[in-house]
Amino acid sequence: MLGPYRIEGYAIISADGMIADARGKMPPSIRYEADQRFLQTELDRAVALVHGRHSYEGSARAAHRRRLIVTRRVASIAPDPEHKHALLWNPAGTSFEAALATLGVRNGLIAIIGGTDVFDLFLAYHDAFHLSQAANAHLPGGRPLFAQVNAGVTPQQVLAGVGLKAGPQRDLDAAAGVTLVTWQR
Repeated sequence: MLGPYRIEGYAIISADGMIADARGKMPPSIRYEADQRFLQTELDRAVALVHGRHSYEGSARAAHRRRLIVTRRVASIAPDPEHKHALLWNPAGTSFEAALATLGVRNGLIAIIGGTDVFDLFLAYHDAFHLSQAANAHLPGGRPLFAQVNAGVTPQQVLAGVGLKAGPQRDLDAAAGVTLVTWQR
């Protein structure tokens, strides 16, 4: 926990630990309906989402969710002109707690949904990380879940390295080889 907040990460990765292709786009090879249903149900529990400028959740409920969009394009925090329930947030200029307070969030579940820099920023603070994997997808040269993946470390090794422990594996789409493991403190 980080103060009165529970921090939970959510990602689907390819077999090689990537969250996006080399262009930074999430390709169809790691986009599955069962994973999206899980994600949307989980995001409904969150009081706020945190993600980078290129990450998004893509649901009809997205416009109604409070969110911090991590960016270096502002000095500290600023309203997001595209999303009325969002703030642009530069962690170098304002603390996480201050940004959430400005957003009107005082406690509860905060969902971290990407990209790489954002997952790395919160790595030491995750209370849980919900890691889906598309075992049949490969994205050579893609964007890694964590920066360490580019150095040959698996996402699972990164999560274990910060003290998270793997729960049981669940099949989200057995025919497609899509699984989910929740890692917890």
